[in-house]
Amino acid sequence: MSASSSSASFSSSSANLKIGIVGFGPFAQFLAKTIIKQGHILSATSRTDYSDLCVNLGVSFFRNTEAFLEADNDVVLICTSILSSSEVLKSLPFQCLKRPTLFVDVLSVKEYPKNLLLQVLPEESDVLCIHPMFGPESGKNGWKGLTCVFERVRIRNEATCSSFLRIFESEGCRMLELSCEEHDKMAAKSQFLTHTIGRVLSEMAIESTPINTKGFETLIQLKENTVKDSFDLYSGLFIRNRFAKQELENLELAIKKVKQKLVDRMIDTPDIDDVTP
Repeated sequence: MSASSSSASFSSSSANLKIGIVGFGPFAQFLAKTIIKQGHILSATSRTDYSDLCVNLGVSFFRNTEAFLEADNDVVLICTSILSSSEVLKSLPFQCLKRPTLFVDVLSVKEYPKNLLLQVLPEESDVLCIHPMFGPESGKNGWKGLTCVFERVRIRNEATCSSFLRIFESEGCRMLELSCEEHDKMAAKSQFLTHTIGRVLSEMAIESTPINTKGFETLIQLKENTVKDSFDLYSGLFIRNRFAKQELENLELAIKKVKQKLVDRMIDTPDIDDVTP
């Protein structure tokens, strides 16, 4: 499927949804604040006890996953880490669902959760894969103009699906309908590569100097932004995106080529003007 921007409204109604969140870490909390602001009703379950935080946010927290799935949600939002998603999803008692439900994942890779959801969910469950291409830092001043990628994997209840996508559209997101495969190809060349460069710069321990150029300040900012995310996320971007390995190899090859060009130039350059102390 080729990329296509969606400019049409996903829903003409403002019907509130009952949304249950699986995995209530920092990204889920970030999404929850806006979803609640729009008037939707939220519940959550997580391996970590977020009871107190949920009380403050106005979210019903369930320690028991059976009770969570029995809560009759319109949508179940999967916000686990990439690497824990399989274990978490396979442990959920889907037999407790009272009716066909829309399952939505927001993981930063898309082919893997798509295939996982199709494997473990009841056949009557709808599946929507989305990736908001922003987070708590880049979206702290609002979502307007930020990209949200999605694929309608298996949708029978168009009204619920459209109402959920409307959450992002109404905040001004640029909605981009894209296959999970195409998303992962692009993400390997962009998001994964960005995280990789940031991690390399962190390993080099680059620091600000009194003679920073604008370009170097950009590199410092990249390093600082990258290390705010966990290594668990970064490794998930590599392990669960089948296109990432090739991009890592491409980066290694490119560095070798650049180094060789420098070596060749050094060999070809006479040293009679060498003024090294």
